[in-house]
Amino acid sequence: MSDNQKSEMFRNRLAKVYKHKSKLAKRQQLSCYRIYDHDLPEFPFCIERYEDKLYLAEYLRRHGMTDEEHETWLDECLVIIHEITEVPVENMFVRQRKRMSHREGQYEKMDAREEYITVLENNLKFQVNLTDYLDTGLFLDHRITRKMVMDQSKDKRVLNLFCYTGSFSVYAAAGGARSVTSVDLSKTYLTWAEDNFVINLFKDKDKYSFLHADVKQYLKTLLPNSFDLLIMDPPTFSNSKRMKDFLDIQRDHVELINDVIAATSPGGTIYFSTNFTRFVLDKENIKAVDIKDITKATTPFDFEGKLKRWCYRISC
Repeated sequence: MSDNQKSEMFRNRLAKVYKHKSKLAKRQQLSCYRIYDHDLPEFPFCIERYEDKLYLAEYLRRHGMTDEEHETWLDECLVIIHEITEVPVENMFVRQRKRMSHREGQYEKMDAREEYITVLENNLKFQVNLTDYLDTGLFLDHRITRKMVMDQSKDKRVLNLFCYTGSFSVYAAAGGARSVTSVDLSKTYLTWAEDNFVINLFKDKDKYSFLHADVKQYLKTLLPNSFDLLIMDPPTFSNSKRMKDFLDIQRDHVELINDVIAATSPGGTIYFSTNFTRFVLDKENIKAVDIKDITKATTPFDFEGKLKRWCYRISC
């Protein structure tokens, strides 16, 4: 197949998925959604829209091109993407993403430009960074799960563990939570989470707290009946120097979930998710009233058939 034929194939595929997904996004009043994810092996991109900008992650592969040839090929791809989406090339942010083993860092920093834009999701504001990190600060695949949390948060004491940039916490505050506690080991992400609260005008420091802590150790300090609704979206693996012990989610999930259950009020709910594709939940050893796999129910339209994460609702 010639290069021109390959380019035409990419153009046709992108045009098809963009027409379909942009229509669904408009119907749902979404301005942030995934357009394309490695649909064609010759064009290994993940393309996401954030308002009037595009984020492109190119998965690294053995393409056999020289640096100059690759640069030319990428430029040609950007022109095609512009023609289909009508987003100017200068509004496209391109990152190169190697396929992570489950033992590598989740939030590797790539740059230090510190350029943030504010985007809307369900009338809530979030700061995203399209230049400095492999992940933008808003996991689009959890859009439905966030709405579930908001709908359940009224008058609840909410705990968001491994909170990252606090998007679940913002949704909980918007849902009328009595209190929201966000915990993460990264001061950078906690500051980002606080900024997300500020831009949404959630400023009550008596209700909203941000804790810099190792989640595994923090859970051991909690008393029974401390929280009513909990969210836990841990990294697959972490060996940060700030942790007392490394985290391996397959090895540690039973202990983690049981510690969370011990701190949850009777009748409380836990949302647990993991990106580890080979994850196997050890239901037998988890002391829950009920565990429901809600992966399919929480998969947005722009991730159907492509989602590589698990999500469970655990009743206490």
